[in-house]
Amino acid sequence: MEVKAIVPRGYCKGVVRAIDIAKKASCQDDDVYILGMIVHNQYIVNALEELGIYTIDQKGKTRLELLDEIDHGTVIITAHGASEQVFKKAQEKGLKVIDASCLDVIKTHDLIKDKLKDGYEILYIGKAGHPEAEGAISINEQKIHLITKKDDIDKIDPTIHYVITNQTTMSLYDVYDLCEYAKEKLPHVEIAKETCTATKIRQEAIQNMDEDIDIVFIVGDPHSNNTQKLASIAKKNREVYMIESIDDLDLKTLKGKKKAAVSSGASTPTYLTNQVIDFLKQFDENNPNTYQKPVIDKSKILS
Repeated sequence: MEVKAIVPRGYCKGVVRAIDIAKKASCQDDDVYILGMIVHNQYIVNALEELGIYTIDQKGKTRLELLDEIDHGTVIITAHGASEQVFKKAQEKGLKVIDASCLDVIKTHDLIKDKLKDGYEILYIGKAGHPEAEGAISINEQKIHLITKKDDIDKIDPTIHYVITNQTTMSLYDVYDLCEYAKEKLPHVEIAKETCTATKIRQEAIQNMDEDIDIVFIVGDPHSNNTQKLASIAKKNREVYMIESIDDLDLKTLKGKKKAAVSSGASTPTYLTNQVIDFLKQFDENNPNTYQKPVIDKSKILS
């Protein structure tokens, strides 16, 4: 099978930084906890647990609420960032706090704080319940408004001066559409788009991939927003499958396919993506059992 590997692939700089911080903490401290998934990939979470770093996560609970589960040791703030209230509460509990927030997320927080000081309110384009959006909105819940769709903009007071920014992992095409709509509806609005470079490059590559590709595999965790957005962009008269690893690749989906494309989220281990690419390159529909799916070596997940 002909395979187009959509580049870049592998960890973005924010994920690399977060993993390095966690690995160093495991060598220096006992009782290390991560407040939520350090990045949205279960393979990484499991690999860190092998190093003695435990993820504290529960669906529906905020970072502030998750802190109630930790009463000693070291707590790592995930790449998605967190509110000042989270840092304060952790310190009040006597925990050692290590900040693994992505620098792009910190940049967005700084932008929001500066614009609030200048008298603006903020329209924040993001995903409801996502930890990155949670951290940004908690800066000032009265003056920061979560925007998930055009209807949210329709409810905004048009007399106020706003700055629009966004969660760094959002679809740049969705962000553009919402910004254009806001400009039509709101007379006093400035745009400060904050899609991270790694997300932007991946999305543009998927948007511009070859027309003759008839099946697409997006490798990544279903919790990952940037992975989900890649899949949604790829769905243009093509079959698209989100898979976490080679184990999820269903050979039945390859029947009659001649050219496949493979991309991955910014928190997907390169090792897992390469396994999928290598398997597809040798796949022969007429002899599907000549090459067995490889076994995942867990020791290579964090490399």
